[in-house]
Amino acid sequence: MPSVLVVEDDPSIRQSLIEVLTEHGYAVRSSADGFGALREVTQTPLDAVVLDLGLPDLDGGDALRMIRGISSVPVLVATARDDEREIISLLNAGADDYLVKPFSGGQLVARLSAVLRRTTHVPATGPAPGTRGAPAARAAPTADALHPTTVGELAVDPGARTAYLAGVELRLTRREFDLLAFLARHPGQVVSKRRLLTEVWREPYVDDQTVDVHLSSLRRKLGERAAAPRYLLTVRGVGIKLVAPR
Repeated sequence: MPSVLVVEDDPSIRQSLIEVLTEHGYAVRSSADGFGALREVTQTPLDAVVLDLGLPDLDGGDALRMIRGISSVPVLVATARDDEREIISLLNAGADDYLVKPFSGGQLVARLSAVLRRTTHVPATGPAPGTRGAPAARAAPTADALHPTTVGELAVDPGARTAYLAGVELRLTRREFDLLAFLARHPGQVVSKRRLLTEVWREPYVDDQTVDVHLSSLRRKLGERAAAPRYLLTVRGVGIKLVAPR
């Protein structure tokens, strides 16, 4: 049974989240503030953290950075803030995904289950929304998926989980690396956002903005902008492709 820490200062929201997650087969612990969350992370084996940003003692972004300093536990940020720059900052600080409030219990369970599927150190996921039964194990990567790829001056090694641009290592979040590695396995091919959500996020029903936010952050780290792309070319209405700069 996956163990989840809910960090939320509003008692009614916290109780609602606990009830939803418990109903879907998670063992739930909770904290009403950031320092309490840090104690839980250091003292309790956890599979994931659901982190609210509006905490009474710490800004949620600071709490996230502190958690990242002591643990690699997956963190799903729950926020009422929908500014793209702030979301990108949170992803760069180590968040594995985010949900913008208000959200339904079904959305929370789906996102959390997907986060657990994507994290290699977690052996299994929670049940899918609206289902019961044993959690599904994460499939082992194929040999092709681990094969290093070079596109222009960009070198991606999925096995070592490293990416270099012109010999300089890129500091990517887990999700950014997964996105880049998938595109690198299909160089020159246009990949739809729906396919990225299915293959990388494993969430075909989630809004495309999730991909847009990660692409924006990835472009910045590759030293480019959507208006002046070098490696990540958008084919309007179709998808995105990774190419060598001309």
